[in-house]
Amino acid sequence: MQNSRIENKIIVVWFSCGAASAVAAKKTIEKYGSNNTIRIVNNLIKEEHEDNQRFLKDCESWLGYKIESSINSKFPSSSIVDVFESRKYMSGVGGAVCTYELKKKARQEWEKNNAFNYLVLGFTLDEKHRHDRFALTERDNILPVLIDEGITKDKCFEIINNAGIKLPEIYNLGFPNANCIGCVKASSSTYWNLVRKQFPDIFNERMEQSKRIGAKLTYYKGKRIFLDELPTDAKGKSLKKMNVECGIFCEEK
Repeated sequence: MQNSRIENKIIVVWFSCGAASAVAAKKTIEKYGSNNTIRIVNNLIKEEHEDNQRFLKDCESWLGYKIESSINSKFPSSSIVDVFESRKYMSGVGGAVCTYELKKKARQEWEKNNAFNYLVLGFTLDEKHRHDRFALTERDNILPVLIDEGITKDKCFEIINNAGIKLPEIYNLGFPNANCIGCVKASSSTYWNLVRKQFPDIFNERMEQSKRIGAKLTYYKGKRIFLDELPTDAKGKSLKKMNVECGIFCEEK
């Protein structure tokens, strides 16, 4: 556990428009805000649901802090579509190229241009293994704020609801997270048919681009297939069991 008496330091919280990162920001302010400088930074992604920005504004009011923006200067549009077109790649076992360019590289560019001492990510108690891996492979100056307080992902939802903040609309539409609509790291046919139902234009855009690039984004009957081969009644992994992370790195567990 980190020493709560950290003083006169700069702590940056990476805010993803999800419940966990919002609560991580709140707990960081409560624990360290009186004796340190807190900065909260968001990677703006064009393809996230538009209501994510409403949630961000609501969180600014709740936290009493302005949330800054960070982008990769090589992709000023902050568009995953532009990343896919440039790299001719979408996702694979190593993660999604959009997360690498628009979140990880954007974070590293921000870090290069801004002084800070510690960072906070929205790793919950149920994701301690991911926090440990990040500390081992990326940076060890990470404060496990949610883990130290035993806060789970479900508890984060409870805290946000109790604060009177409406969760991003994407959750209400049945999606398991506040990632981009049509997240290319998701491989469940259940997920992709939900995208097709709720956002047919986005489904068609991913279908066309992924076919052109050669990316088989979903599974059906145990085989990777293109989206245009996916039956409309196909069902795969339950969305409740699907945990696709799109933070500083991206993975499906």
